[in-house]
Amino acid sequence: MDELLREYLPIIVFLAVAIGLGIVLVLAAVIIAPSDPDPEKLSAYECGFNAFDDARMKFDVRFYLVSILFIIFDLEVAFLFPWAVAFKDVGELGFWSMMVFLAVLTIGFAYEWKKGALEWE
Repeated sequence: MDELLREYLPIIVFLAVAIGLGIVLVLAAVIIAPSDPDPEKLSAYECGFNAFDDARMKFDVRFYLVSILFIIFDLEVAFLFPWAVAFKDVGELGFWSMMVFLAVLTIGFAYEWKKGALEWE
């Protein structure tokens, strides 16, 4: 039992430091931050337009495009973490499979960049 607890000690220390740092940063922001907010800053802002406008108004599809691109690249990068953890055990096939995956990811990113999907005018 003592060996099992010793294995989990780094995780517990990491969680304690993370929670402690989070609490310290939140309290520091509450104490140090200016308390005279601008009315513009307090207004609701969502999807690039005011929340109290007509619900049938048109808005730019770029908001959807940026969010979809973010989700796609975020999920694809999430596949790198398990691969990196098991890097010693995946062998040559696992290495080259990830290189193909990264090549497809890079080609897709270059295509989106060339098409102007990342431009914000």
